[in-house]
Amino acid sequence: MKRRLFLRKTSLSALILPAVITSVGLSSKKTNIIASHSPDLKSGSGISEKHLNENFVLNELSIDALQNLMKTGEFSSRSITELYLQRIQLYDKAGPKLNSIIELNPDALSIADQLDKERAAGKLRGPMHGIPVLIKDNINTGDKMMTTAGSLALVGNHAQADAFIVVQLRKAGAVILGKTNLSEWANYRSTRSASGWSSRGLQTKNPYVLSRTPSGSSAGSGSATAANLCAISIGTETDGSIVSPSSVNGLVGIKPTVGLLSRSGIIPISKTQDTAGPMAKTVKDAAILLGVLAVADPADAITLESKGKSIADYHTALSTDGLKGKRLGIEKSLLNGHEGIDRLTQQALKVLRDQGAIIVEVELLKLTSPLGKYEGTVLSFEFKEGLNAYLSNASAPVKSLAETIAFNKNHESTVMPYFKQETFLEAEARSDLKSKDYLNAHTELLNGSRKAIDSLLTSLKLDAICAPTNGIAGCIDEINGDYDTGYSFSSPAAVSGYPHITVPMGRVHECPVGFSFIGTAYSEASLLQLAYAYEQASKHRVSPKFLGAANPA
Repeated sequence: MKRRLFLRKTSLSALILPAVITSVGLSSKKTNIIASHSPDLKSGSGISEKHLNENFVLNELSIDALQNLMKTGEFSSRSITELYLQRIQLYDKAGPKLNSIIELNPDALSIADQLDKERAAGKLRGPMHGIPVLIKDNINTGDKMMTTAGSLALVGNHAQADAFIVVQLRKAGAVILGKTNLSEWANYRSTRSASGWSSRGLQTKNPYVLSRTPSGSSAGSGSATAANLCAISIGTETDGSIVSPSSVNGLVGIKPTVGLLSRSGIIPISKTQDTAGPMAKTVKDAAILLGVLAVADPADAITLESKGKSIADYHTALSTDGLKGKRLGIEKSLLNGHEGIDRLTQQALKVLRDQGAIIVEVELLKLTSPLGKYEGTVLSFEFKEGLNAYLSNASAPVKSLAETIAFNKNHESTVMPYFKQETFLEAEARSDLKSKDYLNAHTELLNGSRKAIDSLLTSLKLDAICAPTNGIAGCIDEINGDYDTGYSFSSPAAVSGYPHITVPMGRVHECPVGFSFIGTAYSEASLLQLAYAYEQASKHRVSPKFLGAANPA
């Protein structure tokens, strides 16, 4: 269940291009880096799929394919970076106006130039060398970009240093293109928020059907990656914020075990559940980025638990035979609902069986749903402490949750025009983490969720538990907020801190839906093997068509 829906139900309620980079993106000027004829960009619909996709030379290219282009000298990191910047100009700020990018990195081309020099000198840092990446705007970068969680309250917050995972990105040779828009405060301000809307970045759109939600909170990362505005991106999740936008944007998303990736330098919600993770067009790309980011951080003590349990090259675990003889639990309660999703799920199960997997029905949600009352308590206590700690050392104009609440109230017309901040108010009313209410909720949540998953895996000798990731993307509605589609499989892995991978399993009326694999702690390599074998046998990733409305056919 998505975090915001849970809260509602429980009442917890200068580039070389002519374009100019601004704090919220590029100007409307066009450039001519791409091929011969540019598409008609006068409206968000009616643009041909041929213009949008076929004429873009980097469309759907994997990390390996981009590396081959640079290896042969056909392209450089700079030319690839220029092409993605052009793509952003044409489709994020003009044309369909996806609004997925909240800020571009003015140093992107100079970084690419340096990496090209290293390549020419025979120095290659690894598979991410020269690859353009977008990262969510709640992750610190110690450069010219801000880190704001999409909030006007944090405008001016220039981090003194990179987040630990950004340090790893730079070491690996990635080109940080910019920051992506998100559901403000990672969907933790209100119980009635609209996914992909923030007061700084406004509303992100879903590139498959522009009137449909891109989901959240990693909405910008999902929309941008799906629309080929970057090679790969990073999102963050507390409950559903990587896997849900990955699902509805036709992507592979990995929500790792809490502790595999550092959270240092990321604006927090919950130390129990928060993690960053890759969002990609293929399982292999996601696995490559996961290996780059999975480094223990002395400043985030929980990552020390990953020593000996993580691997540097997760993509080496991938095999097209990864499903042979594997026993998979399928969540029974999500087998009958929307006829379109049910059809895709049955097709997915046939693919799994055809690849040699054994399917066993399970009822995990029956075991974990009662724990929802504890999740809300844990998040509200941890959010207050975590945000106060982050803001006390930040360069933002607000230094605490209380000051942020006051800022929002004083700027209500721009910060809270559609929904308010009742979740903030509830968190501010909490005491510290020594509270018996918190300690009890934390113990019950972790013990109960981990026991539920591990007992099923052990007793039924399962390699993973599967289900449709979530429902069909709802319509964007800033006034009423998101609505429950009846499908969500994010919470069991979220509250337990266990890994979760979603892979495209098809589309309903052109709206993508994902298929999930979850497992026990640090089982990423095994889950990736399953996910890769399913992906290669099913091949459901397709480029978006930027439709104005859902296809009735």
